[in-house]
Amino acid sequence: MAKKVRVGILNVTGYAGLELARLLYQHPHVELAAVTGRSEAGKPLGEVFPTLDDLGLTITAEVQGKVDFIFSALPHKASAEALLPFLRQGLRAVDISADFRLRDAAEYKQWYQVVHPAPELLKEAAYGLTELNKDAICGAQVIANPGCYPTSAILALAPALKEGLVEPDIIVDSKSGVSGAGRGLSLGAHFSEVNETVSAYGLEGHRHLPEITQELRRLAPGGKLRVTFVPHLIPMTRGILSTCYAPLVESRLGSGLASAQSELAAVYRDFYRDQPFVRVVSAPPQTKHTNGSNYCVIYPTVDPRSGRLVVISCLDNLVKGAAGQAIQNMNVMLGFEETAGLLGLGLWP
Repeated sequence: MAKKVRVGILNVTGYAGLELARLLYQHPHVELAAVTGRSEAGKPLGEVFPTLDDLGLTITAEVQGKVDFIFSALPHKASAEALLPFLRQGLRAVDISADFRLRDAAEYKQWYQVVHPAPELLKEAAYGLTELNKDAICGAQVIANPGCYPTSAILALAPALKEGLVEPDIIVDSKSGVSGAGRGLSLGAHFSEVNETVSAYGLEGHRHLPEITQELRRLAPGGKLRVTFVPHLIPMTRGILSTCYAPLVESRLGSGLASAQSELAAVYRDFYRDQPFVRVVSAPPQTKHTNGSNYCVIYPTVDPRSGRLVVISCLDNLVKGAAGQAIQNMNVMLGFEETAGLLGLGLWP
């Protein structure tokens, strides 16, 4: 029997860290060996999160003992700083924060208002959207796990941009559950503040905008890509639904609505043919279709009145938008089956 890889999680006490622990428990090739969380250091993991009691671990301030692989679920800046000693030891890692997503250190400082602690690593880190970047992920030491909003937007738009079906003027309208705001206390995430209401935010520029633009430009090189991104907070726990719009290039799809929609669906299905966690569906999906799973569900269609592409994508922001995608990246890095530990079905209702 092959020896299992010993894995550590930095900051298990956030929602992404908690979800990592839950998913890794069922991974056939991994032993979860260490979990950190300074605010709860010294406590049994099952005392802080009763659903994780079977793991039998104690939360520590720092990683104790030997590990072979590291996940970091720390906030930006703190994440890169905490990962550096492990990277210098030669360990490989997946960073769930934003610290390695942007390739330009000046742009990182502009959007996150801090100086990057290891700018030399930005060019070496691989952007961890496995469906588009698998070769780079295989050989990288550190993976920048994509943001939840960017994952939904990029997967929704990638086939159309790659095939030149749309003009480079894109609108991404996204709705997210409250868990996307993290586990820390904040007035804007209190039940009485978010229940029975929907709100837009980040209209002056959300931190995920440069990430979305950076990766979409790689699919449409040379184009003067314009992206408008507006996120919204929805009173639910999990899930992201993004509706993406772009003008279609004339004559790139068949004439007539039925023909154009059929060809569009065929382009999307062919693009994601070998990707186990993207489903192209024939009816608009709901966020509940992905709750608890690592799937991104996509529905592309054509608005015949405006001549626009409309693509709807749904995912669980804590799984495909965070922890599940991180494990998918680890699987690719370590040569495991890409689906290992991730084939659980979604939750309903």
